[in-house]
Amino acid sequence: MYCLCVLQLSVRFYGNKSELLGNAVLHLTAVEISLDIDADRDGIVERNNPNKASWKWGPNGHGAILLVNCDCESTFRKELDSEDEEITRVSDLKDMSKMILRTRGPAVLPEGYKLSLHISRSHAESVRLFQKDYPLVLNKEQLAGEVPYVGGDSQQELFVEGIRFPDKDFDGLITINLSLLEPSGQGFPETPIYTDKVMFRVAPWIMTPNTLKPVEVFVCSTSDNYDFLKAIKSLVQSSGYKLKICHEYMNRGDRWMQDEIEFGYIDSPHQRIPVVLDSPRDRELEDFPYDVLLGPDFGYVTRYPVNERVSSLDSFGNLEVSPPVTVNGKKYPLGRIIIGVAFPTTAHGRNMTKVIQDFLWAQKVQEPIALYSDWLVVGHVDEFMTFVPAPDRKGFRLLLASPDAGYKLFRSLQVKGHGSVNMLVLGKNLGIPKPFGPQVRGTCALEAEMRSLLEPLGLNCTFIDDFASYHKLLGEVHCGSNVRREPFEFRWWNLE
Repeated sequence: MYCLCVLQLSVRFYGNKSELLGNAVLHLTAVEISLDIDADRDGIVERNNPNKASWKWGPNGHGAILLVNCDCESTFRKELDSEDEEITRVSDLKDMSKMILRTRGPAVLPEGYKLSLHISRSHAESVRLFQKDYPLVLNKEQLAGEVPYVGGDSQQELFVEGIRFPDKDFDGLITINLSLLEPSGQGFPETPIYTDKVMFRVAPWIMTPNTLKPVEVFVCSTSDNYDFLKAIKSLVQSSGYKLKICHEYMNRGDRWMQDEIEFGYIDSPHQRIPVVLDSPRDRELEDFPYDVLLGPDFGYVTRYPVNERVSSLDSFGNLEVSPPVTVNGKKYPLGRIIIGVAFPTTAHGRNMTKVIQDFLWAQKVQEPIALYSDWLVVGHVDEFMTFVPAPDRKGFRLLLASPDAGYKLFRSLQVKGHGSVNMLVLGKNLGIPKPFGPQVRGTCALEAEMRSLLEPLGLNCTFIDDFASYHKLLGEVHCGSNVRREPFEFRWWNLE
């Protein structure tokens, strides 16, 4: 805040004989200026918070939150709002963070004085600033802009738009400055006599684990998966969730919904929306996330490698996230991202492209773990691990595919004369690929083994025949489906 006291200085001039020659009055103008944000993260822009110029993590932290405006308010022309230099709908303002310029002073500033908002060139690629009636004030082409001084006791609403997620070359922090400028004369630029500043952090993209409540299930309809689709529909409806079917005119025969997209969300005190991460695999499903999912209050983000070859490991069956965990005393209340990679000493192995890994690491709130998965033909982590809810201990179980356990089971069945973890998790209901194991007294031995492991946890097992339509094409139930889930109750800025 900048404040000058109001003073009136009276000067009298006298002659040699002490006679009064005249009076002069000098007026000092007082003006109070404050650039304000929601620094305490309660959804309200408070007046002159002393911590507004810095950012601190934790429940006792401070600093405002900024969302990337990555949805599309338009219903007739698909384009990310962050790619549009104009605001065309009032509804777009709710995706932005409010900033208030508060002033108190005379009706006008002295001649030549003015207020100016400005940002650094490095931050200009990541933010835009609008006035309430939509004129653009700051962007990458305009690093400084004058804002009108209204006079009296007034406040002006400004709206800050995030246009870029944290990434390898951007830590997510943005500073916006307000200066009171005085004229310098003789062709020199104005001189700032006071500068107020505020800081925002761009909200990260957050993944959702299997333990969060489902909202809707996505699956493709193809010419040969009628029975699979029927079984999925029955499971989803009996579980009480929505089913969204991507028909063949859109998927063009590409049935691998899990590989094309990963659902997540972005969050702030004033707004929270789902955001889909589109993989760089770009097969026949490539138009689905942008053309179908992107819309009002549903965001979209993607990353494309420039000088790297896209491999099977860039499909998002190779991207998972754990439930909340504690590792060596460090808490991860939003879980940890899990990606599959090549063995570290392998010179020519497949890896998830660097641009995707850099993006995931830069979000900071779900520190990734890299697991060796390149030993598999497809190479995805969802082929050998998944998480399911559980009523005790940590609230979940990690299921790992075990070739050794499978071999021992088959040997046991063979001795007795009788000779999968890629599943859909909908709360307590599991959609598991039908294993077609040896029949023991009319029951599949592998199904019985799975039930004996999972049903004591309160989980219900439904076995789905995906052999012809998915398994023979090197995929399973999880590969052919995807689930959008509710966000965490935990707010990411409270991480310590």
